[in-house]
Amino acid sequence: MNDESDDDLFDRKFNITKIEKTDPPEGMPEGDWYLYVIGKGSSEIQGKRPGTLESVTEHVEEYTSNLNERAAQGYSAYAATKRTKPVAK
Repeated sequence: MNDESDDDLFDRKFNITKIEKTDPPEGMPEGDWYLYVIGKGSSEIQGKRPGTLESVTEHVEEYTSNLNERAAQGYSAYAATKRTKPVAK
């Protein structure tokens, strides 16, 4: 029997919470820019990316999928590499 609700599973995975048109970052060229937000529980990752809504959405979906794959393998989404135990000499 599984006592986990859909909300619990949703909180444990990174999900796209927002993609919306925004102004370009200061010093960057004009054009179509989008703000995206990826969330997991109370954590958020925000970014801006130029392109079409379709291309930005594709990028953010791939980014989110990669974060979830790393997390499932035991890697931290916030670290460059997985920590390992020190090797005894």
